[in-house]
Amino acid sequence: MPAMRNRAEKPSAHIEVISAGPEQESILANLLELYAHDFSEFHDLKLGTDGRFGYRGLPLYWSDPERYPFLSRTNGELAGLVLLKKGSEVSGNHNVWDMAEFFVLRGYRRRGIGTQIALEVWRRFPGLWEVRILHSNIAAREFWAHAISIFTGEVPHPVQFEKEGTCWTLFSFESKRIP
Repeated sequence: MPAMRNRAEKPSAHIEVISAGPEQESILANLLELYAHDFSEFHDLKLGTDGRFGYRGLPLYWSDPERYPFLSRTNGELAGLVLLKKGSEVSGNHNVWDMAEFFVLRGYRRRGIGTQIALEVWRRFPGLWEVRILHSNIAAREFWAHAISIFTGEVPHPVQFEKEGTCWTLFSFESKRIP
C-alpha cells in the first residue's frame, strides 16, 4: 500500500503535460470515465448499457487539426488529462481557445498540481481563452478563478449564461505570447 501524504502538503512535484497520440486513446478514454463519474454529480450524465459513460468526440482529437489531447503526469505518474480545441462554444468565435475538458485525479487535487497543469497549457497556446464551468460546480469555479488570477495577475470577472436550460460560468482572458 502506498504511503499516505497529507493533502494540505504542497510538495514540489515535477509536472508534465504531454501531447497524447492515437496510441494513448484508451488511456484518455479510461480517464474520461473517471472524469464523467465526478462530473455526473453536477450534470445529468447517464451510463450506457455497457456500464460506461463514453465520450463520443474523443476520436476527433486525432482527426481534427484544431483539437489537442494531452495527458498530465506528476513525478512520472499519470495525473489527469486536458482536451482543448479552437473555437468558442459560447460566442462561436473561431479564434478562442476552449478548455473542452480538464481533469485531475482526486489524489492530486488541492496540491497546486492542477494549477500548474493549466498554466503550462495556457503558456503553450497564446491567445484568447474561455473556460466554461457548470455554475453548480462551486469547487471548479473556485479552482479556475484562482488559476486564472495566478496566470493573469488580475482578479477574473466571470459571466453567467444559460444554454439549453443549464447555467454556466464563463471565464475569458488572454494568454500573451512570451517573447
